[in-house]
Amino acid sequence: MFSKSWLRGVVAALVVLVAAPGTADASPPDRAPVVLFPAFHLTKLKVTVDQQTGAPECPRSGSFEDWYGNDHPSTGFDQVCQDRLLTLRYDAHPSKPMSSRFSNPAGVDVRIIDYGKTGSAPFYEPLYRRLEAEGYRRNTDIRVAGYDSRLTPDIGGFLERTRQLVETTYRDNGNRRVHLVGHSNGPVYAQYLLTHTTRAWRDKYIQGFTPIAGNLPGQGLTYSLPFTGLNTRDFSYPTTGENAASSARMHASAPSTYMSAADPEIFGDREVVVQDTSTGVSYTPRDYAKLFTDAKLPVAKEIADHYIGFVEFAEAGSFPDVDVYAEKGSGLPTVVGARLADLTSGQILGGDRFLTRDGDGNQEDITNEAVLAWRAMPCHDFSLTDNPGVDHLSLASHRNVLDRLVTHLRRSP
Repeated sequence: MFSKSWLRGVVAALVVLVAAPGTADASPPDRAPVVLFPAFHLTKLKVTVDQQTGAPECPRSGSFEDWYGNDHPSTGFDQVCQDRLLTLRYDAHPSKPMSSRFSNPAGVDVRIIDYGKTGSAPFYEPLYRRLEAEGYRRNTDIRVAGYDSRLTPDIGGFLERTRQLVETTYRDNGNRRVHLVGHSNGPVYAQYLLTHTTRAWRDKYIQGFTPIAGNLPGQGLTYSLPFTGLNTRDFSYPTTGENAASSARMHASAPSTYMSAADPEIFGDREVVVQDTSTGVSYTPRDYAKLFTDAKLPVAKEIADHYIGFVEFAEAGSFPDVDVYAEKGSGLPTVVGARLADLTSGQILGGDRFLTRDGDGNQEDITNEAVLAWRAMPCHDFSLTDNPGVDHLSLASHRNVLDRLVTHLRRSP
C-alpha cells in the first residue's frame, strides 16, 4: 500500500503540472504567494495635467509624481501647486452616494504607476529582498495592491481591481492561496477586501493576513491635518503659510483623512486630538462633530460623519475570518494631536505644540492594540506580536518581523 505522505506528494506534483498556463515560472508549492498593501502615500502615483484652469497660478499642462520618498520631485510643479491639483472636488448633492461625490479637478488625471508590481511601492525593498532570499520572485509571487491614498476603498474601483489581482496571483502560482501583508493604512484596505468578499472566496484564495501596525481604528493625529496639512513626500509639516494652507485644504478634501481618524467608538475620550489655545477648548475623538462645527467646516463634518469608522473590524460580523498574524511597535513617544492657535486652516506648527502618548512613533497604543478584538475570531489563528522600540516605518523591514512573516507563509498554502 502507498503511504498517505507519498500520495500527498503525488497530488501536489499533479497540481503543479496541471496549473493554468503561465505558472511554469511560479515558485515552489510549499509557501504562499504575497500581495502587499502599502502604507499611506507609499504607492507611486503619476499625476497628468492637461489644460487645467482650476489653479491658474500653476502650469496648465505637464505631469508629476506623488509618493513618499519621491527621489525625483517635479521641477515644474512646486509643492503648493501639487497640493492644489490633488485637492478633490466634492459634490454635496444628496442624490449622489457618498462614494460618487469626489472627483479630481478638471484636467487632472491620477494613475497608479506599475500597478501590481513591486516597483509601485519602492519603500518595501527590504521586504522584497527578504522574500527573494527565500526563492520568491518579484511580480510573480510578490505583488502589490497599491491605491490612491486620498481615496477610501469604496472609490475608484479598488475592490474589483484588488480582488482580480488576488485571483490572478493565485492562478499564476499553481492555484496557491495568497497571503495578504499590509502596513499602516494598508491593512485597512485589506480588511475592506476581506469583509466585502464571501466566505467561499476567502477560503479559496486567502491563506492568511499579516497586518503590520494596522491603522484599523484610525489615529488621533489625523484630526489636525485639515488645520495644519502634511507634506506626503517626506511626512514633514509645512513651514510656510502658503504651503500649510494648500496642504490643509488637500487633506480636508480627502475622504481617507476621516477614515484614518480615531474612531470614537474605539477611542472615546481617552486622548485629546486638538486643543484650541485661543479658547482653551480641548477636543477628543468623541467631540469630532463639535470640532468641525466650531471650525466652521461643514463639508469636513459631512464627510467625517460618513467615513470615520468606515472600515469596521471590531465586532464579530466584521472579523476578517482568516488566520491573522499582527505586528506592532511600542515604547516611543507618538503624536496624537496638536495645540492650535485657533481653528483656522493653514497653521504652521512648532515642535512644542504636539500632544503625545505611547506608541510606535506614528500610531498610538490604542490604535495598535485595537486588533486584539480579533482574539474572539472563531476557527482561525490570531496573534499580535509586540516589537518594543521599533518605529512605525521600520516595522515593515525589521528582521524579526520578516522572519515571522516567512514562517507564516509556509503554513498550509
